[in-house]
Amino acid sequence: MKIRSSLPLPLRVAGPLLIIILLAFVLLPVVVVTIAAFNEKAILAFPPESYSLKWFARVFSYPDFQEGFRSSMVVTGWSSFLALVIGTCLSIAVKRLEFRGKQLLLAILHSPLVVPHFTLGLGLLILVSQTSVQRGYGIVILCHVMLVLPFVLRSVYVSMENLDERLEQAAASLGGSPVKVLFTVTVPLLAPGLFGGWLFAAIMSFSEFTASLFVTTQDTQTLPVAMYNYVREFADPTLAALSAVYIAVTAALLAFANYFLGLGKVLNIEDNH
Repeated sequence: MKIRSSLPLPLRVAGPLLIIILLAFVLLPVVVVTIAAFNEKAILAFPPESYSLKWFARVFSYPDFQEGFRSSMVVTGWSSFLALVIGTCLSIAVKRLEFRGKQLLLAILHSPLVVPHFTLGLGLLILVSQTSVQRGYGIVILCHVMLVLPFVLRSVYVSMENLDERLEQAAASLGGSPVKVLFTVTVPLLAPGLFGGWLFAAIMSFSEFTASLFVTTQDTQTLPVAMYNYVREFADPTLAALSAVYIAVTAALLAFANYFLGLGKVLNIEDNH
């Protein structure tokens, strides 16, 4: 037996219509930038009079973009890995242990979510200049670890909340050492949260610009910084083409993670029971 909605027809239509309007509003800039990237002329124009793929070819051949991509891969790889290790250890400690200052520690760890990124970048720049430390990859990686750590903490902590501790207790009662239980029971059960946290950390690190602008040099500039330097000198559709590529790759990664992991469950926005 079907139960008809008690809402009047205008309200039932207005809800989906409002969602469609909001999605169109959010996606419209993406569509405009993507179409503008195919413009044959060396100007940003919409709609293009003629179409070409030459700006996409320039994306992959421009030397500064190539060096920026290599630097971004180095920084992203190390920062996402370190954030995953540190965030996992902190999440387990916060979940399993009771100690004084626990809430203060959580507030400090999550502060990059509310503190402007340029503040952190500027602070690190001042610290480096005062201590005469070389502005190499180490400083950039440290900056990115601090920025992406809250995302790892969130993802792993949600997985810890959904972890059945009785499975660990059963493994320990069968003679498993704490280390063996950790790597044969705990880590496999936390795998979706670990991968989800790492994925978000990698995406956020790769796209980080505001703080990176302060701590990078010509030798360590990441791809977003290289894009900023490019737009100061040129006004052709190359950046539009690079933005379209970046959006497509990010969307593909998120779709992959959602299909195999279920990001709703990882982020605790769906019922896990």
